[in-house]
Amino acid sequence: MSDDLQFIYKEEYWYISAFIDTSKINGAEKSQEIEILIKERFDNLTEADVYKKELKDDLFEMVKNVYIKCRWVPYLENFPYKEENSEIKFNTLGYFQLEVEHFKDHPEKKEKLTPILIQQIPFLVLATLKDFSNRDDNKGLLLDLESPIYLFATSNKIKPIEVEWTQENIEKYKKTIAYWTVIYSGQWEDYSETLYSRRIENNLSNRLSELHFIRRNSGFIYMAEDNYNKFFYSYMKEFVLEPTPRMRTVLFALRSINESLDLLLLKTQSEGFMDLETIEGKIRNLRLLRGLIQTKLSLIYNELDYNRRQHYTSVLKHLMKEFEIDNVIHRINEKFEIIFDAMQELYRKHNDALQVRTEKGLNLLNLLFGAGILGDLAGVILIALSIPENSVLSSFLNGIISLIIIGILISTTWFFLYMRIKYKKENVGKAVDAIIEDDDGNIVLIKRMYPPFQNYYALPGGFVEKGEKPVQALIREIKEETNLDVKIEDKIGVYDAKNRDPRGNIHSTTYRCSIKKGSSKMVMGDDSSHVELVSIKKLEDIALAFDHKQMLKDANIID
Repeated sequence: MSDDLQFIYKEEYWYISAFIDTSKINGAEKSQEIEILIKERFDNLTEADVYKKELKDDLFEMVKNVYIKCRWVPYLENFPYKEENSEIKFNTLGYFQLEVEHFKDHPEKKEKLTPILIQQIPFLVLATLKDFSNRDDNKGLLLDLESPIYLFATSNKIKPIEVEWTQENIEKYKKTIAYWTVIYSGQWEDYSETLYSRRIENNLSNRLSELHFIRRNSGFIYMAEDNYNKFFYSYMKEFVLEPTPRMRTVLFALRSINESLDLLLLKTQSEGFMDLETIEGKIRNLRLLRGLIQTKLSLIYNELDYNRRQHYTSVLKHLMKEFEIDNVIHRINEKFEIIFDAMQELYRKHNDALQVRTEKGLNLLNLLFGAGILGDLAGVILIALSIPENSVLSSFLNGIISLIIIGILISTTWFFLYMRIKYKKENVGKAVDAIIEDDDGNIVLIKRMYPPFQNYYALPGGFVEKGEKPVQALIREIKEETNLDVKIEDKIGVYDAKNRDPRGNIHSTTYRCSIKKGSSKMVMGDDSSHVELVSIKKLEDIALAFDHKQMLKDANIID
């Protein structure tokens, strides 16, 4: 019977994803505050705090005999995230890690600890952290408090016997294993066999002496005591535990970007929100964040491609699937497309409104002159001043009034024309593209991840941001999309043909570049699903996005 088997608790690791503003928050100091806060909370625990009253005595004993150590782990620095509905800005993405061990000094008492007992403590801590995060001195801290605290529980002993973890034995003891693999699940006696079977799927261990499970909100590792002492701290922490909070932190960031996009989309549909420049700035920032995350994920994809440690790559693949990273990125990319379409419509409405105002102004002038209203104004002034119609003074005043009328006409016409030219100029998108050639004559191409020209090969490049010079934009975009450091050799030309880009009136400046010696290896990044070196011979037969083939012709790369 599965009830005959008992895992003996060893220790826990908790993870809480967070953004911080390092100009206001010191992560190391804040981790100490959290550690002290939790200990004070445990010291002042009352019966009213306990949800399951039947567990009260055990919980009081647990919190009085707990070891807690908290530390801040930055994962993505220079990550400029801003909550859409507040003015608070952050610049670092990471997580707080808490090492937790009940009865560290009384290991014999660990035998009575079960998942249903262990799950109670993080719920208490989560409620405490919600109050903590609302304090005025924590305005530069944003904790992921919508998700449960991620809990990794470990065991290094089994009673009454050691078990060889064949699939047959996993199936035999699946009920007991199932309670540990999903810590926050409760332990109902009438759970179905199907549920137990689902929870014991994906044992990531490749050893018969171990069990490794990672779920969405908790994980469980069992290692025989000798293995635990030899390998847990030297291997398991680095290759199983640490990748888990990193991936969960990526999920937190992606969820935050997704929520910001939802709010931005609502604002684009609000007639009262027509500040296009503000919306554009927000979208550019979210696009940058997406690119930073995808660059991090590219490193993980490289690990999957080149790391020969089978267990580690199995863990990474499982984490990507468990946290549905690819699905979340896909939804975000779809929202970027929707917002892009909404912005195009806003631009069209703005342009139409400007044109209508211009035409109304010119029509008004035409009406005034056509009806002789401005001309009659001179006669009215002469009568009002009792000046004879054929006098020298009358002729002089008529001349002055005529000059004033002509001046009004010229200045008004000039103003409306200036506004139209200015609007058109402001609505020209500036972009850059790079023809990067290596020492063997190959050209760097990316495969576009998003429309327009989705899945087409293209030259690396992108938009010039406000206040940025084209060469600065070029170096930044190349780094984001390929991870290459380049030297700009010369300028090929400016490409501004009408309809060259389906997204609007976009002018691109193209440069020839070479790869700097010692540059990092190519890695796909923002807006690219693939990056590769392509021979010049092969370029002739590849369909390229936009007018990139013409750029290659102008650079004398292809005929």
